[in-house]
Amino acid sequence: MHYNCLIVDDETELAKMTTEYFCMFDVSTQYVESGEACFRFFEENTADLVLLDINLGDGSGFDVCKKLREDMQLPILFISARQSDDDVLIALSIGGDDYIKKPYSLSVLLAKVKVNLKRAVQVKKAEDMETFSRSKETGSKNDQSDFMMDVSTMSVVIKGNRISLKAKEYALLNCLYAHHDTIVKKEVLFDEVWGDTFFSDSTLNVHIRKLREKIEEDPNKPRYIKTIWGTGYILELT
Repeated sequence: MHYNCLIVDDETELAKMTTEYFCMFDVSTQYVESGEACFRFFEENTADLVLLDINLGDGSGFDVCKKLREDMQLPILFISARQSDDDVLIALSIGGDDYIKKPYSLSVLLAKVKVNLKRAVQVKKAEDMETFSRSKETGSKNDQSDFMMDVSTMSVVIKGNRISLKAKEYALLNCLYAHHDTIVKKEVLFDEVWGDTFFSDSTLNVHIRKLREKIEEDPNKPRYIKTIWGTGYILELT
């Protein structure tokens, strides 16, 4: 079967309550209580998004995330009672798209899930090729024709080389691409990529660093994504 959301959490009552709440709002959801059960789930089912706890009875949610990332690009949102910034940074650096601290508000969590589901659907649809059209229309007397976003495969093509991106990485780079050669403020990135402004700078910094590691020849001396200190970032294509 196909579900919008899979919850992986060994707090059974909380997982069950969250599942029932999501289903009330037409977000089809299932829950499992361990990493092993998560992997078994994906042997016979599919999901658009995963809510993943860190502390599981049979291991760490970090390990589950790493294994899922070997084959899947679906959004993974961590839900955890662990509060340290180190846990947040680890979660984001290994492929997590968001980190929600427990106890969470069901309504706020649902809103975050819906934002990510909407974005995932948009990414999967090959109908919207606006970025390709923009490249073709503008042509180039510079590097821009060698830098194209491909929504159908959630990737960027740089000088003929296709680079696969995770959902949040693609959304972030696509936002910068839409405003290329102009400064994009942090608040705009939070709003357009994460759907709200309730994120720390560390969340954005981690995703920018991961992007640079993928698209820059030298991430420490970026050619494309430049930091505008105290303001935001700019994607330079000219």
